[in-house]
Amino acid sequence: MTSIHSGYIAIVGRPNVGKSTLLNHLIGEKISIVSRKAQTTRHRVTGILTDAESQFVFVDTPGFQTKFSNALNRAMNRGVTQTLNDVDVIFFVIEAGRYDARDKAVLRLLPKDRPVILVVNKADLLPDRAAMLPFLAEVAAGFDYAAVVPVSASKGRQTRELLAEARKHLPNEGLMFPEDDLTDKSERFLAAEYIREKVFRLLGDELPYASAVEIERFEVEGSLRRINAAIVVDRDSHKAIVIGKGGEALKRIASEARQDMERLFGGKVYLEVWVKVKSGWNDDERLLKSLGYE
Repeated sequence: MTSIHSGYIAIVGRPNVGKSTLLNHLIGEKISIVSRKAQTTRHRVTGILTDAESQFVFVDTPGFQTKFSNALNRAMNRGVTQTLNDVDVIFFVIEAGRYDARDKAVLRLLPKDRPVILVVNKADLLPDRAAMLPFLAEVAAGFDYAAVVPVSASKGRQTRELLAEARKHLPNEGLMFPEDDLTDKSERFLAAEYIREKVFRLLGDELPYASAVEIERFEVEGSLRRINAAIVVDRDSHKAIVIGKGGEALKRIASEARQDMERLFGGKVYLEVWVKVKSGWNDDERLLKSLGYE
């Protein structure tokens, strides 16, 4: 694999267009957490796909935030703009039949000196298939795209075509990561993300983005992992929501996160989770750094 083409591909777009679902389908594992809530992805998450010809290093970015301006959102937006300067190809993901000011705000960030592939996700859900061609023509007119590819990330449709378009623009660098690697993120990072995903999925409507996860202990003993984690919330009323009646909500979060970890890590996980109150954590630059935000 010495003459293999390899490079970095940023996956960008407004919140909730399916960026993380696309990444996970492309590499065949759940590396980036998924929920229907905006702000699910907060960190740059790297997924790696190696085939006979290429190594694609995908960077899933947070959805660019235009509504709120606190330290957390500023950190996420910095992550997006920094990523755009460091990659070889950009996948700009939009939703079929929907293109508005939020998409255009992301489009304005895209560099003119990198190939940008317009990825039109959820193409299978467009009620009027005849509307797809005029929609594509209208959206593509606003930028000089290297290619336009309609896909269904959840069903895996047209993803091979998408990879073929990306491959045309990858430099001939050889392997950047071992060929069996799926991500450059640590198990510790993935454990925190899996817990946070369950908080979003199970409590997202009641707990609007006022939570983070801190791994306080991560030890590996053979195939067993011992993990202690704290769910960080903004106020006491949020703590009560996370714990739930009789501790049921917290138990379910821990149980479902543990099952996901065991599948990914390939071994037993002993997971202990509790809740901490840190008022104003999402607008505290120092605290955000300690939680892994750049």
